[in-house]
Amino acid sequence: MTDLRPVGYVIGTLVGLLGLTMAIPMAMDLATGSGEWHVFFRAGVITFVAGVTLALATQNGQQQGLSIRQMFLLTSLIWLILPLFGGIPFMLGATEASLTDAFFESMSGMTTTGSTVFSGLDDLPAGILLWRSMLQWFGGVGIIVVAMVFLPELKVGGMQVFRSEAFDTDGKVLPRAGEIAARISVIYIALTIACFLGYILVGMNVFDALNHALTTLSTGGFSTRDASFGAFQGPAEYVSSFFMILASLPFVRYVQLLAGTAKPLWRDTQIHAYLAIIFALTIGFAIYRLIVNQDHFEHSFREGLFNVTSIISGTGYASTDYQLWGAFPAVAFFFIGLIGGCAGSTACSVKVFRYQLLWASMRAQIRKIHSPNGVFTPRYQGHPVTEDVLSSVMAFFSFFIVTLGLTAVLLAATGLDFITAVSGAATALACVGPGLGEIIGPAGNFETVNTPAKWILAIAMLIGRLEVMSVFALFTIRFWRA
Repeated sequence: MTDLRPVGYVIGTLVGLLGLTMAIPMAMDLATGSGEWHVFFRAGVITFVAGVTLALATQNGQQQGLSIRQMFLLTSLIWLILPLFGGIPFMLGATEASLTDAFFESMSGMTTTGSTVFSGLDDLPAGILLWRSMLQWFGGVGIIVVAMVFLPELKVGGMQVFRSEAFDTDGKVLPRAGEIAARISVIYIALTIACFLGYILVGMNVFDALNHALTTLSTGGFSTRDASFGAFQGPAEYVSSFFMILASLPFVRYVQLLAGTAKPLWRDTQIHAYLAIIFALTIGFAIYRLIVNQDHFEHSFREGLFNVTSIISGTGYASTDYQLWGAFPAVAFFFIGLIGGCAGSTACSVKVFRYQLLWASMRAQIRKIHSPNGVFTPRYQGHPVTEDVLSSVMAFFSFFIVTLGLTAVLLAATGLDFITAVSGAATALACVGPGLGEIIGPAGNFETVNTPAKWILAIAMLIGRLEVMSVFALFTIRFWRA
């Protein structure tokens, strides 16, 4: 039988730490005189006490390493339990959110999806706005550690291809994870500060710059304004695009760069492909808008760059309603959201490397058809790709497509129209943020979506953020066998 104590101890510790961090928005409300500081005080006490109680009750189960079962449980339960506690301030505070809305908003924050059920953001207390941004920032650095430590160990979706370069854990996950998290956190904080200063330099006020720096580096997309990034059009879009790209590149490359090795960064074919896709799409939309929308080049290039980068990285900011550009851009943005950034980054969705592995496998099969007696081995980053990696990638695509279809059907069953159901399923599973249509499009939000649909979408965010298969594995009989 699986020993749940190590899992409970880690989760309890993280919940306790989450409670302590609620002192930051509490201090913000005290400083701004909003009168909402008591909300975070009460929520912080509840969260801290619950976390410490769980940690103390399970501390006799600490161990140096985690089994595969324990790792599967831990990765899923962290992203389920933390959003539950993270949503408490939304229920107690000015938003007066229901359990459904609070959980949806918190899950959207922790998974860095960026879909929101709140309107009137411009008038909300500073503490609530800061807490939303902090949830995304925590989720961003958390998912990097998961992607670089746990998922390669679990052989989820081909992530094992990065095991050797993402600091081989040698079977001792927790001690090694702490070392990895420390290195990544320093880089993550440094990039966040640089982004904050960049926003200040282009004219944002300190509060907006802080919040958007937190949600840019996490590729989360929560904003302090109902108009999202439409309230900051101009040079800020270039700053945001630059840091969204940095945040969606593999953080292991930054660690290697600081260690004095720049070659892996320049030679990473995943990075080459990702940047090439952004460039091609940006130029394509700029030309389209020049011809069809009669726009001028700088404006079309800037809006193209910003919105392409925002959607492909899964950030989900919107500086304009790109559905108004025409049917072609609207459909294109739907599929752009299903590309994703690089593995080991804060970006979400399918990820570029999986498409590269799929293409390598397809090329090998096509060559084998032409030359049946030949031996053709798929290669990635110059190295042969093993059969278990390819099988894992194929399984991921299969699970992703089936889950997308099932989620869309369930959403339609709740009464949502076709476009809202399909785009809602895609944006939740890919953790992008905005969908398509009048309700959940880039100019709307999820406030009016019915309650059952919100729960379906929230669970889809969890499944998508944890690479699909690591969640579904929990529901197999074999997983629970001793």
